[in-house]
Amino acid sequence: MSAASPTANHNIEQRIDAVLTAQYWRDGAVLIRGAVEPHWIERLGHGVEQNIANPSERGRIWDRDDHGGVMFFDCQVWQQNKDYRDFVEQSALAEITGRLMGSSRVNFFYDAIFTRTRGNQFRTPFHQDEPYWSVQGFDTCSVWMPLVPVEKKSALEFVRGSHRWPQKFRQINFGGLTQDQRDQVVFSETDGEPFPDIEGNREQYDILSWDMQPGDIACFNGRIIHGGSGNLAPDRDLKVFNTQWAGDDVRIKFRPQGMDPDHSAVMTAAGLQPGDRLSGELYPQLWSR
Repeated sequence: MSAASPTANHNIEQRIDAVLTAQYWRDGAVLIRGAVEPHWIERLGHGVEQNIANPSERGRIWDRDDHGGVMFFDCQVWQQNKDYRDFVEQSALAEITGRLMGSSRVNFFYDAIFTRTRGNQFRTPFHQDEPYWSVQGFDTCSVWMPLVPVEKKSALEFVRGSHRWPQKFRQINFGGLTQDQRDQVVFSETDGEPFPDIEGNREQYDILSWDMQPGDIACFNGRIIHGGSGNLAPDRDLKVFNTQWAGDDVRIKFRPQGMDPDHSAVMTAAGLQPGDRLSGELYPQLWSR
């Protein structure tokens, strides 16, 4: 369980109040300023540097521009990286996400890091997360947490309320952008409607994003349409530690289109099957009411 003190628990309960939880339910994304203490930002910054120097088998370069700038991604590193692990197990995020979702319990799903060197312009296309995951459920919460200051024009963007749209959309194939076989998740014409052109029709949508400082967090539902975090100024880099959390209705689901990251092998090896709740050392329960 989360190791937060009774005083810290009381402060979180006050801050994640009915107004904020209603906003999360309605909008699908909320900003919480100063949610993470400076010592965790320092620890995670150290962890990211170690991760970049020693990437996991899932680490890869998503983009390398003409100036030598790179966009680096890695995920599911928390059990091998002590800075990551301590943060996942001991920070307030399990309780924050649980209260936002209105869940009775929260399991950790996985971690991911996204780093861009100064001026790198690789932009993540608008998409939804849950269709790529090895789980299904509405009660999800991802936490996008920059470890350096981020301008609004370079931050992640969210289409307000799109997590509650009834349509099922065909997502993009990230493998077509990164040219990496590990990113291949191919949706066919029978997998839903064509994905809306958000970028080409921005004036038609209510798009959320914010200037953010280290310690601020953007919490969002796995079904909300989101993208961006490119458009860096020449003197700006970007380091983001991202975590995914699962609430009450989330169940394991293996998808014929593929999954990214694909947890099917580790889930099966751990004795987990489609329809099961997340559990065990890979997906520990870290908070309950």
